[in-house]
Amino acid sequence: MSHTHADDAATDPTTQAVRDIADVAAVEVITAAAVHLMSAAAVKCGLAEDDAQGPGARHRDLDEARKLITALAALVVTSAPDIGNQHARSLRDGLRSLQLAFREASPFPDAPGEGPGETFTGPVS
Repeated sequence: MSHTHADDAATDPTTQAVRDIADVAAVEVITAAAVHLMSAAAVKCGLAEDDAQGPGARHRDLDEARKLITALAALVVTSAPDIGNQHARSLRDGLRSLQLAFREASPFPDAPGEGPGETFTGPVS
């Protein structure tokens, strides 16, 4: 039994992924990306749950957290006009919480306006 080119296209994972993405609204893609950045930044700020292997703080890496928070800030600030106030407000709240957690976790906190993402958000206090 031979397969036709159309059969291959229907089962091709790339084709299916394109179809899946085509069905998703931009606001959902942006929000999902922001949530991934938030989750990663929270872990890198040392906010992971404690588990059988030890305290969540063992994952702290403030250099990595700074990069993630800055990327999140850029995404949130630049996409806010397009994603609507309801989505933007919750993302801004999460971003601010991470910026404050970063400041608290830092042995030498940045000057106001120089913390991660503050280029985009302004000083966070």
